[in-house]
Amino acid sequence: MNINFSKSDGLVPAIIQDASTKKVLMLGYMNKEAYEKTVESGLVTFWSRSRQCLWTKGETSGNLLHVVDIKVDCDEDTLLIQAHPDGPTCHTGTGTCWGEHNAPHPLMFLSELSDFIETRHREMPEGSYTTSLFRDGLNRMAQKVGEEALELVIEATNGSNDRLIYEGSDMLYHLIVLLTSKGLRIEDMAAELMERHNPNWKKH
Repeated sequence: MNINFSKSDGLVPAIIQDASTKKVLMLGYMNKEAYEKTVESGLVTFWSRSRQCLWTKGETSGNLLHVVDIKVDCDEDTLLIQAHPDGPTCHTGTGTCWGEHNAPHPLMFLSELSDFIETRHREMPEGSYTTSLFRDGLNRMAQKVGEEALELVIEATNGSNDRLIYEGSDMLYHLIVLLTSKGLRIEDMAAELMERHNPNWKKH
């Protein structure tokens, strides 16, 4: 990765983004030494312009930022760092330095769940219910989606809202398993719905 530290007295801005929620957490500055320590330690480390020294975010508070990914922009003078935060990022106690609450959106968990199920499909660990579904084969996975859909309909017509959510969650999980077995993801269905939302969309 080429980073141009020569443009602003040896410093580049580093935008920190929560790898899970995608919220922008804070902005700091890194020199070459801070960047190298960040890569080596896996913890976001800045150059403090006021104290003129390196500082690892959270070294005092315990609210560390664990690096997931680092990207440099097209001009090679700004970093985008995705990280997992330990607690609130801002020294004021808020989730971000803009006073925002940093919590994962439930819809984003579907992507994480898809990642998890893909890992199960790849590793097939013993004792996992998901592994057992993959081993049972396509017909069984499709059957489970149908069974859960029927239970969803029953709860929708004769049950409670809590049970409706419960059975709907079961159906969605088994649907993601089925999609994974076919090399697909829940995002593929979301993309289809986005396409259908276009006023010019025509049914296939």
